Amino acid sequence: MAFCRVLRYTDDVTFPKAPDGAFAGGSVELDALRDEYEKQIFDLKQLLEVSKSLNSTLDYKNLIDSILFTIMGQMKVLKAGLFAKKGLDTSVFSFHRNFQGFGLEDGIDYSIREDHELIKLFQIGYRSYTLAEISERLGGFNGIRCLESLDPSLVVPLKAKGMVNGIILLGDQIEGAEFTEAEREYVLNIAIFAAIAINNSFLFEMTTTDMMTKLKMKHYFYTVLFERMESAAKTGQPLSVIMCDIDHFKKFNDTYGHSCGDVVLQHVARLIHGSIRTIDLAARYGGEEFCVLLPDTDAPYTRLIAERIRKSVCDSVTEYEGLKLQVTISLGVAQYDPPRDISAKSIIDRADKALYRSKQEGRDRVTVSD
Repeated sequence: MAFCRVLRYTDDVTFPKAPDGAFAGGSVELDALRDEYEKQIFDLKQLLEVSKSLNSTLDYKNLIDSILFTIMGQMKVLKAGLFAKKGLDTSVFSFHRNFQGFGLEDGIDYSIREDHELIKLFQIGYRSYTLAEISERLGGFNGIRCLESLDPSLVVPLKAKGMVNGIILLGDQIEGAEFTEAEREYVLNIAIFAAIAINNSFLFEMTTTDMMTKLKMKHYFYTVLFERMESAAKTGQPLSVIMCDIDHFKKFNDTYGHSCGDVVLQHVARLIHGSIRTIDLAARYGGEEFCVLLPDTDAPYTRLIAERIRKSVCDSVTEYEGLKLQVTISLGVAQYDPPRDISAKSIIDRADKALYRSKQEGRDRVTVSD
């Protein structure tokens, strides 16, 4: 690690000696040397635990929370925040809403573009910075007024695979002292682990997310569904699934082209995602079909959520090249029944059959499986 050097058993160590053959400085210097190495060993153990903690989750939101609380605990600061990208396809670092301690001002855009000179500075000179050091190198805060307004004591870039993927802000230390060079090196090592964890989270997101709709993929949905079914079977908690299908989807493709169909898919996907809870999981099942997993939810309540989704789609307007398109969806609901649903496919099939009945009975409606 950059912040310290630990003795290895192969190192040839020679201590300075006094004329009489005793160690120079006597036991005082030996005690100081021992304390220094014990501190270095403790710091390395702490970094190992930090690495294990940050790499124990691939969920992006939970990871950001973990990074912030780790920084606050390790660096003993009263305030911590993080600029990070909200998704795979964004070019802006936004101040994450789970910041701690910092006050936000009205009228300020708390975002930093990835092509800003600040990011280029971090790319070239990877280290921790004070606001004064940033201002000196950039000639002020043009385009990053948000950073100046937050007034952090230390700014630490996150960098993995040669790319900056976040910016940590630290407030004052609890003791009120300025950060030492050793502490600045230490937090930079934490930042390296945090950057790697964020990069791994993005890679996981890429392999489990449908890039068209930004919902999860079918294979990931089945994996989570199977895990939830096992848990529900043990705890007795309810578990339900919604299957959704866009009505007359072929008409949009045939009439206006496949680009229009893509816009309809994306619009419906956003509405589905916006109609469910954070604990629920929405996925693109295939073509114009979507599925939603609702843990700890029985069929009657799931029907209400399905109705919310149906109504939000029906009441909205999809715009495409100046056209205002009316879209509806049909939905089927099934609650997990351990005696019947011996596989994930079983409950999906029951929800799909309920969806088919919705289609047969006129579309734009919700049907619950028997």
